[in-house]
Amino acid sequence: MAQRLRPVGPDFVDRAPVRLVFGREMTAAPELVYQALAEDVASIPEWFPAVASARAADGGRDVRLRGGIRFEETVLVAEKPALYSYRVDVTNTPGARAWVEKWRLVPAGGGTRIRVVFALDGTAAFRLGCRLAAPGVGRAFRQAAGALDRQLT
Repeated sequence: MAQRLRPVGPDFVDRAPVRLVFGREMTAAPELVYQALAEDVASIPEWFPAVASARAADGGRDVRLRGGIRFEETVLVAEKPALYSYRVDVTNTPGARAWVEKWRLVPAGGGTRIRVVFALDGTAAFRLGCRLAAPGVGRAFRQAAGALDRQLT
């Protein structure tokens, strides 16, 4: 069952009880990476295999993962081509209470250094589950970033 999460702002990234941070170097330029992440929403499943569908919605996105998890998101910060951050407003993820993702894109060596922070809060079981899932989430992020890089270059 879907539930509405606490409406936190961009600063939640700095104070969340659980922060998962991942990064990767890409050969594609930040402008191209930003466009794929923030503007070409419907193509996200082409490079992020965990995503079954994604579509732009009023002020945000609706995302469905394989396995049935869904998110209704609101864009918090969109600073092309350097920063894209959004809050999950509604999800069916059990135990979630607040969720913000911050994607930072920095020019690096002719390409992009991408860094994502998952800022999370929820029940004790949710927080523990997030920490235990971190290696798999990191692997999924790095694989998706690699697939996007191959698609863009």
